[in-house]
Amino acid sequence: MQPTIGSILKQQRQSQKLSQVQAADGICSQSMLSAIEHDRYTPNAQLLIALCARLGLALDVLNLATKYAISDADTINDRVVTLCNAHRYQELLNLLNDQDVINHVQTDAQTQSYYYYLAVAQLQAPATPQLTAVRQSLQQSLASAPATPTALTRLTWVTTAYLDSINQQAKSADEYCDRALAELGGDRFDPNLNVVYYLAALTQHQLGRDHRSLKLLLDGIDFITAHDSHFMLANCYYLIAVIAQSNGDAGRQLEAEQQSAFLAQLFDEHVHKP
Repeated sequence: MQPTIGSILKQQRQSQKLSQVQAADGICSQSMLSAIEHDRYTPNAQLLIALCARLGLALDVLNLATKYAISDADTINDRVVTLCNAHRYQELLNLLNDQDVINHVQTDAQTQSYYYYLAVAQLQAPATPQLTAVRQSLQQSLASAPATPTALTRLTWVTTAYLDSINQQAKSADEYCDRALAELGGDRFDPNLNVVYYLAALTQHQLGRDHRSLKLLLDGIDFITAHDSHFMLANCYYLIAVIAQSNGDAGRQLEAEQQSAFLAQLFDEHVHKP
């Protein structure tokens, strides 16, 4: 099981032999800290920063994005996550093509995760990606998806939409975007749903529809902050800056760039620059 914000904070607090009352003093109530440690409440940015400072914990050890297991072997799963988070996509592609790793992929859930990671590596590793191969991997991921859409399924749909936007296949891109976003607000919150909004906006920007892109970004920012999250905020603001620049709105561009740079530094977030 992947560590959560709550479990990391609890482990750090206990390692320092602090009670919940001591750790929360002057920051929040003991009951709120208890809720955070038991993953019943996700702290907002200000609260998270204060708790990390109190416990001497670096923010960059906290990553809200859910990880997807491709096998029952923790060493393989951890390696996939490490390479993906470090954007070492060629190494990730080599790992996923290793026969021993492939042999460890057993269940439908693991197969869905494996092919999604493979598609990401195929898209990002080469200077000129083979888009047909990427799309095939995405379709193989979807073939193993459960009937009820999960965050990973939505990610796969919206990644397919982005792929179609590269080829200027607007109709197909819109269909996959619509699937990815349909009734998303009713899902149990998963930080990777933040990515769905961003990629949907990037898809519309790629198609030259900046008005739609901007609306999706603003909806995404509302969604992210409503769940006291921060994951992908820096990327959302950077894309707003790109759109503002293309529309000659220098004031909005500067403001969004400053927001993006601040959030990227604060949360150690890699910003994609389209």
